[in-house]
Amino acid sequence: MVIAIDGPAGAGKSTVAKFLAKKLNIVYLDTGAMYRAIGLKVYNDGCGVDDHERVKELLDSADIEIKYVDGAQTVWLDGKDVSKDIRLNHISKMASDVSAIPFVRVKLVDMQRKIASKQSTVLDGRDIGTVVFPNAEYKFFLTATVEERANRRYKELLEKGQSADFESIKKEIEQRDYNDSHRATSPLKKADDAIEIDTTGMNIEQVCAKISEIVK
Repeated sequence: MVIAIDGPAGAGKSTVAKFLAKKLNIVYLDTGAMYRAIGLKVYNDGCGVDDHERVKELLDSADIEIKYVDGAQTVWLDGKDVSKDIRLNHISKMASDVSAIPFVRVKLVDMQRKIASKQSTVLDGRDIGTVVFPNAEYKFFLTATVEERANRRYKELLEKGQSADFESIKKEIEQRDYNDSHRATSPLKKADDAIEIDTTGMNIEQVCAKISEIVK
């Protein structure tokens, strides 16, 4: 069984997917973390996303693993736990940039399909229901207002002890929405057969309860 959850940045996809996987006792595959890992590798190399030849070299040499450590999902890049590094704000932007490169998407989509073909999986991203798993048994598209999504990110950063500016975060999210929905390869869009859920004003339990009812 494959449950596909798509939607824009900050709509709550990852949090809901993790919660749902735990509730249904199936695997959660954080596809965004895979793009973030490549973004981190490109950032650390300093080559820039426009140097496609170098990005391809880095992609081909990248060893990405999703491991569960003490029940929590961790992301490993080239043998190192980068779970915290990939959540930094500048890496979010880099992940968005590298995900727009066609050959990066082809490689990671292939990896995602291989992982999900072996077990029941919940996946979240931008194109899971449209491109990665167009035949997924269940498809959901989560949305929320830009203000709500910026506020969630703002609170998340403050809770982590990081400095944050609401207006800057809001602009970054609006820019990311534009980039994700206008890229040439696998743009962000709702699959025709996906169920749309506006999460504005909803908490995680409420969103998961709604999805669980449908999946059951």
